[in-house]
Amino acid sequence: MAAESTSSSTSDSPAQPAQAAAGMIPTVEGEGLQPIYANFVKVTTGFEELILEFGLNPNVPGTPVTPVTISERLVMNYFTAKRLLAILQFSVQRHEQAFGVLETDVQKRVLPAAQRPAAR
Repeated sequence: MAAESTSSSTSDSPAQPAQAAAGMIPTVEGEGLQPIYANFVKVTTGFEELILEFGLNPNVPGTPVTPVTISERLVMNYFTAKRLLAILQFSVQRHEQAFGVLETDVQKRVLPAAQRPAAR
């Protein structure tokens, strides 16, 4: 599995020059592909592979905790994982350059009620 960039420019991906030099740019078929949304990922490591399990976490603070249902499992070797890591880092970096830094700490993102803008 090669990391795939959805950018319209082919020179944006850090993985593509190496693939182009080796003549390994695959044709990608998307027919019948079903998109999923995930806001939860569990990573399990093994000697030769990584297992990523994706799901939807329905838990909202202040409500009873319900289990996260895993909907998709992705198994990849470490070489593919490293290529995926590179393209994800590149993509997030470009997004942050365009729209600002993404804060992953929820407590830093949430504004107290007194600091929220008034509803219109």
